[in-house]
Amino acid sequence: MKNVGCSSTGGRDRMEFHVGDMAVYPTHGVGVIESVEIKKIAGNDQKFYIMRILGNGMTIMIPTDNIEQVGLRGIISCREATKVYKILKDKKPAPSDSQTWNRRYREYMDRLKTGSVYEVATVLRDLFLLRSGKELSFGERRMMDIAKGLLVKELAVAQSQPEERIENNIEAIFQ
Repeated sequence: MKNVGCSSTGGRDRMEFHVGDMAVYPTHGVGVIESVEIKKIAGNDQKFYIMRILGNGMTIMIPTDNIEQVGLRGIISCREATKVYKILKDKKPAPSDSQTWNRRYREYMDRLKTGSVYEVATVLRDLFLLRSGKELSFGERRMMDIAKGLLVKELAVAQSQPEERIENNIEAIFQ
């Protein structure tokens, strides 16, 4: 994959965001910091990032003191995007289907909750590989859609590419 048009803002591993910054919130995906507000909680002033998720318009209030705990992070860099594509292309043996679908589902959900783009890519790859050998459960199909959506949105922002192109690139890897 070419890194044409990669954003220059990606990959910052910073723990402070400003209005207009793009960030990733685990399991919800890419959003934009719309404001920084101070709210009185239990008599104490607390600072919050107000973030709007791009995929669905949901607004999240994130205490600035808790961004590490919740996993809020900056958008990946072009170099990191290249690593994501390497993970997707790594056609290691399909994951074992000897464990029950609900155990796999829990394991994959735990990976998605980490917020790591590499874990999301691994989940998507494993589900694509599993699907090539057997029918996925409803929950696994839904998780596959979630993982793909998270990756497509972040890669599109990181590489300054349309989401359709990123989705086509991902689909082409597994055909």
